[in-house]
Amino acid sequence: MYSAPIKDIRFVFQHLINRAALQEKTGHDALSEELADAIFDEAAKFAADIIAPTNRDGDTKGAKHQDDGSVITPPGFREAYAAMGEQGWTAMDASEEYGGQNMPMAVSSFVHEMWQSANMAFALCHLLTQGQIYALEKYASSEQKAHYIPAMAEGRWTGTMNLTEPQAGSDLAAIRSMAIPEGDHYRITGQKIYITYGEHDMAENIIHLLLARTPNAPAGSKGISVFIVPKYLINADGSLGQANDITCVSIEKKLGIKGSPTAVLQYGDHGGAIGYLVGKEHQGLEIMFAMMNHARFTVGMQGLAISERAYQQAVSYAMDRRQGTPIGGEEGDTIIGHPDVLRLLASMRADIMAMRGLVGIGAAAMDMAAHDNSSEIQSRLGLLVPIIKGWLTEQSQQVTSSAVQVHGGMGFIEETGVAQHYRDARILPIYEGTTAIQANDLVFRKTIRDGGAAITSLLDDIHNDMMAIRGADADHPSGTTQALASRMMAAVETTRKVVDHLLASANSPRRGAANGHHYLMLLGVLTGGWQMVRGAAISDDMIKNEGVDKPFLETRKAMARLFITQRLPQIDALAETIITGDEAVLEIASDWLADH
Repeated sequence: MYSAPIKDIRFVFQHLINRAALQEKTGHDALSEELADAIFDEAAKFAADIIAPTNRDGDTKGAKHQDDGSVITPPGFREAYAAMGEQGWTAMDASEEYGGQNMPMAVSSFVHEMWQSANMAFALCHLLTQGQIYALEKYASSEQKAHYIPAMAEGRWTGTMNLTEPQAGSDLAAIRSMAIPEGDHYRITGQKIYITYGEHDMAENIIHLLLARTPNAPAGSKGISVFIVPKYLINADGSLGQANDITCVSIEKKLGIKGSPTAVLQYGDHGGAIGYLVGKEHQGLEIMFAMMNHARFTVGMQGLAISERAYQQAVSYAMDRRQGTPIGGEEGDTIIGHPDVLRLLASMRADIMAMRGLVGIGAAAMDMAAHDNSSEIQSRLGLLVPIIKGWLTEQSQQVTSSAVQVHGGMGFIEETGVAQHYRDARILPIYEGTTAIQANDLVFRKTIRDGGAAITSLLDDIHNDMMAIRGADADHPSGTTQALASRMMAAVETTRKVVDHLLASANSPRRGAANGHHYLMLLGVLTGGWQMVRGAAISDDMIKNEGVDKPFLETRKAMARLFITQRLPQIDALAETIITGDEAVLEIASDWLADH
């Protein structure tokens, strides 16, 4: 089962994000330590007691598509979602004006982490609803906000994003769905695929946010508009009316997240589904990109969440399983005493701590950006999001794979359940923009476009933080926090050389694209190490005090040492690959790869 990592969540919230500056900027009461602690405690209970028990059935029984087009979710899903609404959890992210709690992401992100760890397939439903609430609050009319958001905040309705079509995946310019104006609404026709929770039985109504073209729209992505298309039309008094012209043709058979129905939706088989324009015609691309930071950040958080769940299962198994006598151990010792198992589990925990640190500072950056439109704040957020989305989701592949490895042969057997986390994690580097899309964004839009200004500012901040930790004297005993800071400073200088290489090759975009994945992974390790060493320095200071949890603080220091010694060397290897290896990739002719 799942137990929320409350100690580490509190540490990140209390010490790694700048809560004082954030509270001053946003005025959120939930940023107070006392209130946040209470929220985390209650969320942890809800995740463990209500959501986690639904996880196994979600995977083994899955969602079921019926002949009439309806979808039945796995046992316990309906009841758990109803409980979320009744206890107010679905209202966390909406504005108070629409019945929400307007909770800062620096708090709500850790609550969402607990839910995603408890059952990622289940928690996806509210994640999508939360994303739609975010989009509507930013772009919808006052009437539309009042009409749709309160019921979603109450948990009575849920929301989806309808972007993808059979011929239009990442290339939204290829969208063909049509929206024909008809009075105060539009008639929508077309097919959408990969629609998470596009049909289900957990809510009274489903509000689809859909991309389509209007007549005579410009070709390509500039001709896209956004529409609200409810499953059931809504009467003037707020009650539900007749069913809209939407059919769930099927749900996908998937590698993972089997409890979450991924629907194929057909619009307009009987004259056209009624939809309502959000914003202006042809504003769809702008609205979509405004949603991307939020959506991609939350998927990165899912990478952390599924890693935590897999780690907990692996460490529990290793502390119970007996197989052979560990080197230096005694007969009857469990496998956690084997040095390689110890290496795997310790590396997993160190990675997870680094990931959680990045989620914390990313959430705080999103809160700051919502209240401060300065270029500095917006650029920092824009830089962090592809790193969080790309590195955390790719790292989740390694962590969940290691969890299977710790189980040995039993990890390959579905009975243990650990393989589910491995399968569930595999979608994360794909949806809401693949890792390659994040990498291209990081190279071209976030590094080359501004001449390296944003990344240089980040590297300067990391250098200054490490300088403050190390002090003026660079000579410190190996393994001390000050010595770790020195190693981080060297990694920063290596990264500057990589940035210079990317800027120098700006006129050869294929080289930047070939290097993008390595660059993203390098920055993930660097920023993860940044948070680990910061956490170790804070632990150093705290451990001298009475009444603190000294074992936890010592663990944090040990995890930082492990991360810097086991992960940070990757930066040198990645830098060499970026600086010397792009031509070796680009000289390959595609037909060579097919010549067997």
